Parts: sequence; C-alpha cells; structure tokens
Amino acid sequence: MRAFEDPLSLSYARLAGALYLVIALAGGFSILYVPATLNVAGDPSATFDNIARHRGLFYAGLIGDVVMMTAEIFVSAMLYFMFRSVNPTLALAACFARLMMVAVMGSMLFFHAGGLALADGSVPLGSFSEVQRLQLAGLMRHVHDAGVWIWQVFFCLHLILLGLLIMLSGLCPRLIGVGLLVGGTGYLVDSVQVFTLPEAAFLEAVKVALLIVVTAAELSFALLLSLRRPRPSTPHVVQG
Repeated sequence: MRAFEDPLSLSYARLAGALYLVIALAGGFSILYVPATLNVAGDPSATFDNIARHRGLFYAGLIGDVVMMTAEIFVSAMLYFMFRSVNPTLALAACFARLMMVAVMGSMLFFHAGGLALADGSVPLGSFSEVQRLQLAGLMRHVHDAGVWIWQVFFCLHLILLGLLIMLSGLCPRLIGVGLLVGGTGYLVDSVQVFTLPEAAFLEAVKVALLIVVTAAELSFALLLSLRRPRPSTPHVVQG
C-alpha cells in the first residue's frame, strides 16, 4: 500500500502507468475484440446464436469489463492526486468526468444481462413469441451500445482536462498534453456522428485521425509514467 502514499514517487507513477496499460489491454479485449467477434449488425438472432456458441468468450468479455472498470477507479484517484497541486478544481473535475464514464460503463452491464436472459429464455415471458423475445433482446443490446456513445462524452471531457493539466504541470512533454486535449475530441466526434450523421464520410475520417492521435498520446503517457519519476509541478497562477 506504500506505493499509493506519494503521488510524485517513482513507485506511484509506475503503478499508475501499469494500471493504464491494464485498462488498454482489458478495454481493447472487452470493448473491441469481443463485440467484433460476436455481434452481427442488424441481426440479433445471429448475434445471440454466436453468444450461445461462444459463451466463454462472452463471459470473458464481462470479466474484462470488470477488470477495466476497477483499474479506472484507481487511475482516476491517482491522477487526481498527481495533478492536484497544478489546479485542484480542474484535477477534481477530470476525476469526476472519468468516474462518470465508469458509472455509465457499469450501468451498461444491466442491459447485457437483460438481453442475454431474454435471448436464452431464462426469463418467463409466456406472452412473447420467440421472435418478439429476440427483438426485445436486440433492443437491450442497442441500449447497451448506446451507453458507449454516452460514456465517450465524459471521457472526452476527462482527456481535455487531463491534457490541459499535463501542459500546465511540466510532468510530461507538452506534446502529450496537446495530443490528449486535441485527440480526445475524437470520442465526442464519434458519439455525434453515430447519433446525427452516421453516413458522413468526412466525420468518419476526422474521427479516425483524432482517435489515432489520442491513442498514441495515452500510450505515451502510460509508458512515461512507467519509466520515470514525475517531476514536481509548479501550480499555475492566473495573473489578475
């Protein structure tokens, strides 16, 4: 537990960086790989057939979600204490934004459970035909997926604030802060595009470019934390 005591120590930074990498691995598996393997766009029957045949992979994705969210809670708190001396208000807002993202992610699991129960018949709904059950299960999965577009808004806010804090702190190269601040908007662009302009090729290209930038910035930040001791930061003073 001593690794959590000093936000400017090498052990604290390494632990934060390691947890960041855990988030990247667990999140990449549960958010990207598992849905890409199991989901069939526009066909809930085929999707739940895949889940039935690959139930172990589906449950592994849920475990990945839990591992990711647990690591997110620790990272949120650790980043707050790391940057509190830079600007306590912005650091706390960044922490709350990331925790709101985790809260939305947790609520999404209810719809996972509901959709699965409807699809495999474990919920007694005798008045529903099999087709109706699958359609309702498909709706559950759609609501679950909509949660992604919601948590991305909070994550975008977190990345913008974190990028600003890094730029003010001198903890890491300013380029990483710029990458987080600018590239983080890719998550917001993705949410806006899905809701309003799903066919907009220009927004798709902009989104991809921004997400590449922010991914590189986040991985660089995690690796820097893992490899070196954070430099003490100088609080930002606004001249009146």
